[in-house]
Amino acid sequence: MKTLADIFEHTLQDIYYAENAITKALPKVAAAANDAKLKKAAEDHLAETKGQIKKLEQVFKSIGRKASGEKCDAIEGLIKEADGLMEEASGTALDAGLLAACQAVEHYEISRYGSLREWAKELGHDEAHKLLSEILDEEKATNNKLTNLAITSINRSAD
Repeated sequence: MKTLADIFEHTLQDIYYAENAITKALPKVAAAANDAKLKKAAEDHLAETKGQIKKLEQVFKSIGRKASGEKCDAIEGLIKEADGLMEEASGTALDAGLLAACQAVEHYEISRYGSLREWAKELGHDEAHKLLSEILDEEKATNNKLTNLAITSINRSAD
């Protein structure tokens, strides 16, 4: 990779892979969660992620490329960490750990989409910029929901 266009396309493939991997991981998170609100958050985010994959496919199309993924080691590591939690933790610890793991994924996505959005703008990819901005806003909203869920869970545990 030598140009901004190169890193833009590489990172787009990276996040496309990541979003597809997340669609496989979220049902396991929902099944493992004890807290009903956490289960619902995972299920809701699964539907949102599927929509984001469609938007990413539009981004690829808008820059004249076929949608394709490239293995994302970062998301693989975050998913592996969540899998380990599901094997080792239970009760409140499991839900707290799953919430933290979900937020780690959101933070990763926010950083990737933030960079992609700015690079799209710099490269003059107006449609891609618009779509990536929409996804970034969704990721930030999901992160806020998880933060609020974590706070209410902590408050319930303290009672």
